[in-house]
Amino acid sequence: MDQLNTDLVFLRNKLRKVSINEKLGYLKQEKGFSTRSIHAGQDPKQWKSGAIIPPIFTSVIYEQTVPRNMSDFFYSRINNPTRSVLQECLASIEGSKYALTFASGIAAITAVITTLSSGDGIICSKHFYSGTLDSMLIAEKMGFDVQYIDFTDLKQVEAAMKPNTRLVWTESCMNPTLSVIDIKSVATIVHKKSKNTIVLVDNTFLTPYYLRPLELGADIALYSLTKYFGGHSDVIGGSISCNDDKIYEMLKKSQFQTGTMAQPFESYLIIRSVKTLSIRLEKHAENSYAVAKWLEAHPKIGKVNHPALKSHPGHEIAIKQSYGHSGIFSFYLKEDNFEKTKKFFASLKMIPICTSLGGVETTVAFPREMSHHMYNDEEVYKMGVTYNLIRISIGIEDVEDIINDLEQALDLI
Repeated sequence: MDQLNTDLVFLRNKLRKVSINEKLGYLKQEKGFSTRSIHAGQDPKQWKSGAIIPPIFTSVIYEQTVPRNMSDFFYSRINNPTRSVLQECLASIEGSKYALTFASGIAAITAVITTLSSGDGIICSKHFYSGTLDSMLIAEKMGFDVQYIDFTDLKQVEAAMKPNTRLVWTESCMNPTLSVIDIKSVATIVHKKSKNTIVLVDNTFLTPYYLRPLELGADIALYSLTKYFGGHSDVIGGSISCNDDKIYEMLKKSQFQTGTMAQPFESYLIIRSVKTLSIRLEKHAENSYAVAKWLEAHPKIGKVNHPALKSHPGHEIAIKQSYGHSGIFSFYLKEDNFEKTKKFFASLKMIPICTSLGGVETTVAFPREMSHHMYNDEEVYKMGVTYNLIRISIGIEDVEDIINDLEQALDLI
């Protein structure tokens, strides 16, 4: 038996394929992630039928043996068996004590904001996802003290902290410029100044497969499940993961009171997709790095914002805190010319122009005209959102086909 085990280990090591991210110097991915993404919360013995796939429980109400003698499930706005499976699975792959799922990423954002009180301070950045910025504008109207800083400058983080600061909101990679944030340093600065201030990291671009914010000192990891978790552009959802009992209870109460929870069918779709999250992300990463390297060498490209490239200013931080990078990055055409950028988009044949990301199909977006159209030129240029900036979400197609489509479009401008 010992010889058999030795032979199996030898064979496994010989056949093991080293991922592109390991080759690039990122942290080595821990074992067990894929297994947990398939099995966590999904023991067939919990269902009388023994179903391998968790059932979709559409029932809103559940029988009580006597009034107020309630089990875990009595009303689906509060709890639902299908949603509970998803939440247990997400907590497992995040390595967190708790996970809560919502109807969308924006619903998850709303839940966090509703735990605060008027007059509380929020620190975030204008370089963020436009949906987050929209939510911050609403927060300002509701009487919150919102400050906007550059999180790549840690001195600004420290200087922005005030006695009323209750929430520091950052992204693992800024959308759409792909600036990398040193999460551990941000969390250390904030918690040193105030133990009562929550550090939240929107980790949608990387997922817990490539970065786990709670390991780096963050209090909350927030996700749009619509993106890589769903992965097939057919479901909308959001989630929050945390370890702190008090934070969890506040968010759970908000989820119940605002009715922003994920529905059973959407929960089922995400459970299904999470099972393939790791293998999809490996392919996204492999393709995105190949495309980024190709673009970096192209004469009509000015700059490529991909953290795996050594030319990226945040490269060293990325490989120190991450297990890899996904399929999302951005790049600048050499000329800041609106008409040429529009012609590039119009010339693409396979790759569609879309506002979301993280699906199996490659898509492109024009941040200046799509997500950041409400800002004037002076504001967006400070953010790096110029007329020649293109955000691309690399899918899992054959990489040669992605490059060929980009090449023929670039040839026409």
